[in-house]
This record gives sequence, structure tokens and C-alpha cells, in this order.
Amino acid sequence: MDWCDDPNGKCIFWLNGMAGTGKSTISRTIALELAEKKRLAASFFFARGKKDVSHSRMFFTTIAAQLANSLPVLRTSISDAIDNNTHIFRQGPREQWNQLILNPLKNAPTQSIQLVVVIDALDECDSMEDIQLILQLLEEAKDLKTVRIKIFLTSRPEIPIFDGFRQLSGEAYQDFILHNIPLDTVNADISTFFLQKLSPLKAKHGLGTPWPDEGIIEQLVERAAGLFIYAATTFRFIQDGIDGPEEQLALVLSASKSSRSATRHLDGIYTTLLQHSVLGKRGDEQGCEQECEQLAGRFRQVVGTLVVMFNIMPARNLAQLLQIPPTMVSRTLHSLRSVLNVPENESQPVRLFHLSFRDFLQDPQRCSDSRFQIDEKERHTSLFRKCMSHISQLQENICDLWGPGVLITEIPSDTIQKSIPPHVQYACRYWLDHWRLGNPMEEDIKTIRQFLEQHFLHWLERLSLIGEVSNGVHMIIALEEILSVSCNADYFLQEIVLT
Repeated sequence: MDWCDDPNGKCIFWLNGMAGTGKSTISRTIALELAEKKRLAASFFFARGKKDVSHSRMFFTTIAAQLANSLPVLRTSISDAIDNNTHIFRQGPREQWNQLILNPLKNAPTQSIQLVVVIDALDECDSMEDIQLILQLLEEAKDLKTVRIKIFLTSRPEIPIFDGFRQLSGEAYQDFILHNIPLDTVNADISTFFLQKLSPLKAKHGLGTPWPDEGIIEQLVERAAGLFIYAATTFRFIQDGIDGPEEQLALVLSASKSSRSATRHLDGIYTTLLQHSVLGKRGDEQGCEQECEQLAGRFRQVVGTLVVMFNIMPARNLAQLLQIPPTMVSRTLHSLRSVLNVPENESQPVRLFHLSFRDFLQDPQRCSDSRFQIDEKERHTSLFRKCMSHISQLQENICDLWGPGVLITEIPSDTIQKSIPPHVQYACRYWLDHWRLGNPMEEDIKTIRQFLEQHFLHWLERLSLIGEVSNGVHMIIALEEILSVSCNADYFLQEIVLT
């Protein structure tokens, strides 16, 4: 925290590190400490696959809203900026930064306290161009005179972000590479983590002393190879596994180490976890090949969807989207709590604990058991077809409105949610994205043609009701661009889009 307190410190502190090195944990810890000291100006945690935090459209507006709360002297100027430009929320990042944040800060009276904005996982923003623009705009905070704002930012060390920082002045930022911390220091922390987390299990299950012994802790630390995500995943597997802690720990220690990859131990625990949690003892028994393939296929369908979808949702809505029984989804998810956050509250969305699991499943070089490999294009194509199945059943006036010209604000939100459930909202919003990223076939073009011919207005009605009509316009433009360059473009389809 020395950087936060140093009045002469650089404006931006960039903490970068490989997946699993603990960046988000550090961000949350720093944000909590700053909040306790009344020095947290704002925070934003990017997360790929979560609707409002996977892109930059809500970034600066969210920061502005939090600034107005943390620094009351800005409220009037931010409010005036909105009154003077009511369309600011639909404008680009530069306009939002200038009008909602930079100008109010420039015109604010002098403040004695130094505040910090915490931004986590910038690499999970879905636009590389927006990432670099965000960095350029944040650099302007270094020239503020009356209000001192610092930015703590984390990301993976990806090339677009490196390039973005190279374009900044050396006076604007300092960086720290998390995975360059001496391994002895990291290993000591991981050893402490295992000791503190596993000791309560020993008491709970009446295990003998010592358990685990010093040698086993050393093995676990060695396998973690500096990755805190390995430690966290291993602990959840031991704690929540099908068998007892001793048996689960033995499975961890028996995981393959054949690969020379830097992530070989993490890949090993993921592979062991999947083989044990998805297939169970069937994977070791003769004559169970067909049943194992059915279970693995269910895994690829359910978890593969979580891996590629653009917005998370509760398990029951996931089942509706995939058009499969809810019990099939719940059985699949229940056995994977070591890698998936499956809330007890069924109204809460299911999500991956860490993106390293997604990376593992999509990389055949890392996921050595082909039964669990997720083919990204295949999953996108399958989801496109599921979305089309839902939106091809749309009907007129789903909310039973009493006449034309009714304002959205006059319709109760629960009426909209009941009439357009989450899985249908998802299908309306993302069918084109899945089509673009999949392996479209001629039959898919015909399906789109039939949909636009019969349900185009019904689809626009749904988008309007859920507040996504502007995205619908972008989708139509994108569809027209795709079709205009496609050698298989259907002329009638282009006519519908263009008109």
C-alpha cells in the first residue's frame, strides 16, 4: 500500500501476472482496505461472460456514479453533465470520460485526501481497441491538480495491454509483474494457505495427526508452481469431493505430471477432477464406455455452454436455453463445485470460479482427455441453433399491451420478466454473436431467412421491451455486413436486412 500513500507515486499502478497468480484476490483485498479507510474512489471488476462487466459501455458511467458517492463535491457537476447531455450514456468512452469524470474532477475544489480507483482484469474487456483507449484516457488523470486520483489496475500480460502501456508516458505508470515474485516467497504463502484450509477438515472428519503431514504439504506446494488457483481448486476438490478428504487428496497426488508445460500441475488437477467428478468409478470399469461418453457429452453440452456464452444465468434458465431437463443440468453442475460457483439460491447465476478452467478446456494441448475438450466453434453453432429455436416461436404483443404507443416505463418490470424469461432474452440478444463465431452452414442461412421473414417485428418488440433495441440495430448492421461479403449470401435475406 506504499504506492497509495506516496504523494509522489505514479498515477497508475499496473499489477500484471499469469492466470491463477492471485490478481483478483489482491484487487479485492486492496479495495476493501481502501473502503475501510474512506479512500476508495471507485472500483470496476471486468469479467468475461457477465453482461454489464464484460465490455466498456458501462465502465466510465459506473466509475462516475461511484465517484459521486465517494466525493460528494462532484455530484453537482456530474449531474449537470448528464442534464446537459441526456444521451451521454449511449456515447463512446472518450465522451463519457471527459464529461462525467475528467471535467468534474478538473473543476472540483482542492481536496486533501488522495483517492484510488481499483480496476481488475482489464484483459477481460471484450474489445482490445477499448482496452487501449481506456488506458489512454486514464493517463490524463496524472495532470489533475485539485483532486488527486490514482488507479490500481490488474490484468494478464497480454500483448494489446503491453502495447497500450507502451503508448503511455513513463511518468504515468509503474508496473509490477506478479509471477516474478521470488518463488520461495510465493511458496511460503501457498503452504500457509494449505495448512490453514486443511486443518479444519482434519478436525471435522476425525483424521489422524499429522494430516496432511509436512511432506504432503511440500508436494502440494511444488505442484502449485506459484499458482494460487491450483491451491484454491485443490482445496475445493478435497473438501467437496465425492469421497472423503484422504481419498480426494490421494487422487490429487496421483494426477499425471507428464506434460512439461508451465501449467502442467494445474492441468493435472483439472483432468483428475473431471475424470473423478464427471465419470466417477465408471471411468476405471470395463464395459462402461458408452455410459462414460454419455456423461462426458452432457458435460460438454452444459459446461461447454457456460464456457462460451456471453452472459451467465441460473441453472434452471440454462436448462431452458438448452432445452434439456433441469435435473440433467443440476446433476452435471452439482459434481463440479470445485471449479464452478453453483449457488444454493437457484435464482442466482452459475459461473466459472476462474478463467483458467475455460482456457484449459479449450486447449487440446492442455486438456489431454479428449472427452472433456470444448470445441468453441461447435458450441457456438449449437447455441445459435438453440437460440433460433426459441426466437422462431415469438408471437405478437407478448405482454398483452392495451394499445400502440404504450411507454416501456408504463409496463411493470415483473410483467416483462414473466413474458420474456431470461433464456428468451438471451436468445434475442446473442443469436447473431453465436452464429458469427460458429461454423455456419447453408441450413443456418435458411433458418435466419425464415426467422426474419416471419418474426422480425416480434424480435424487435422483445428487444424494445428488454431495453436492447439499440443492440438490435447493431446486430442488423452486422448481419448486413456479413451477408454482403459472403459468397453464400442470400439476396432475399439482404433485402430484409436493408429494408
